[in-house]
Amino acid sequence: MTIVEKVRKIIEKGGKKKSNFYGLEGLDHVLNVARYAKLLAIKRKADKEVTELAGLFHDYSCLLDKKYVDKHEEHSGKFAQEILSNLNYPQEKIEIIKDAIYCHRGSKNRPKKTLEAKCLADADAMAHFSEIPGLFYLAYVTYQMSNRHDAKNFVEEKLLRSWNKLSPDAQKIIQKQYEAAKIILK
Repeated sequence: MTIVEKVRKIIEKGGKKKSNFYGLEGLDHVLNVARYAKLLAIKRKADKEVTELAGLFHDYSCLLDKKYVDKHEEHSGKFAQEILSNLNYPQEKIEIIKDAIYCHRGSKNRPKKTLEAKCLADADAMAHFSEIPGLFYLAYVTYQMSNRHDAKNFVEEKLLRSWNKLSPDAQKIIQKQYEAAKIILK
């Protein structure tokens, strides 16, 4: 079993716990981010394994406990360090993963120094276009919005912010999904 397969099992187990504040939608997001991160890593010639692992870990702490949400990039990096060390993964690669996780949040606007970090940040934004039902779940259930207009506005704004965060090559990959979402949300 590869390191990615081992980590995926750990992440899936954490994401399926009843204590997961974001429900299975949160787990779906993490898996989508890992998928897009791997795709971008291949396209950009980044370290595919490191980038995919960063995608799997980027929101891991959010899946475990709501208390980690505000600083999830810090907590998820700590979990990545602990788990990957226990799996005897090379420390120099763990450092790249932790850095990518630390600077993946668009709202924090931290500099992305490595290709892997740039791939993860784009993958995080790209995943939202594959998760429109999950974004509505987030609006209605997690944030307890009581009407469809507020929820629709939330989703539209989230997608627009995500689109604006993307690099041009990532926008090209996701363009059709973005255009379809805009039509559906009209």
